Amino acid sequence: MQYVGIHTQQWRNNLLSLLLLALFPCILLGVIYAFLVIVNLLGVSDPTYGEVQTVEWDYVNYEMRAILPWVVGIVGVWFAVSYFANTSIIRRATGARPLERRENPRVYNIVENLTMTCGMPMPKINIIDDPQLNAFASGVDRNSYTVTVTTGLCQLLDDQELAGVIGHELTHIRNRDTRLLIVSIIFVGIMSTLMSLAVRMMWNTFVYGGGSRRTNSRSERGGGNGVSFIVILLVAAVLAAIGYLFTMLTRFAISRKREYMADAGGAELCGDPLALASALRKISRDPALADVPRQDVAQLFIIHPRMALEGISGVMNRLFSTHPSTESRIYYLEQF
Repeated sequence: MQYVGIHTQQWRNNLLSLLLLALFPCILLGVIYAFLVIVNLLGVSDPTYGEVQTVEWDYVNYEMRAILPWVVGIVGVWFAVSYFANTSIIRRATGARPLERRENPRVYNIVENLTMTCGMPMPKINIIDDPQLNAFASGVDRNSYTVTVTTGLCQLLDDQELAGVIGHELTHIRNRDTRLLIVSIIFVGIMSTLMSLAVRMMWNTFVYGGGSRRTNSRSERGGGNGVSFIVILLVAAVLAAIGYLFTMLTRFAISRKREYMADAGGAELCGDPLALASALRKISRDPALADVPRQDVAQLFIIHPRMALEGISGVMNRLFSTHPSTESRIYYLEQF
């Protein structure tokens, strides 16, 4: 694996965060514009002969200008709330709680020693009361950076293995991975929800009636109003699927690449790559957490909590998994 310095990785992640901030709104606006164009194209079809005329670009641009402020405003507020409230959202989704030093000084000592080794501030430490094995890092700035571990992880790993796992999570924080992934998670959630709302609104329009002047005039002439709305619904669903699939693939690719980097950083911090490999092997046998139903939060863990339960082999697994295979991660660690 090609070596990449910590500052280089931080710079890349910061740049990619900015690109994502620009890319996801462009995808969303592009899908909305394409939807307006296709709906307009269907609207100017002759109801008798089915002849499709040209798109009324002035009308489409007028509709886009009318929608744009609402989309930007809603997405902006949504992103701001999610960005600054991500810590509490993740904690509620996972059932995590703050871990006090007197409750588990062993974990605190390991975190402190590793942060002193790499010269980074001490993050918050949370724990999930679950006998299964897993851990994750979260946060977008120094005040919110957090390392979360399960009780099962603390009980079943020895000190070197636990240090390797915590080193992995600290590397995510040092590399700004947590900020990058949270930005991508927020935008994927926005895309998913808005597209679902668009399809639902089209469905309600189809079921309960309504529509534009053009649609009403077509209905008066006995045209295929129902057929047109079915086509529009299909167009909305296809565009939503394309936009959502693209954003999901982008997020998955970001997550996979950074797991390898975090493994390398964790091995370097704990000074024992084989200990981290051993920890990954143990975690992979029992990573499933029943109290983490949200896929966007589940992808933060060192091994996806549902990987053992819902694994898909072959090319589809490599394409849609948020993490590389545990076997490949162990293989690279054993080559150190």
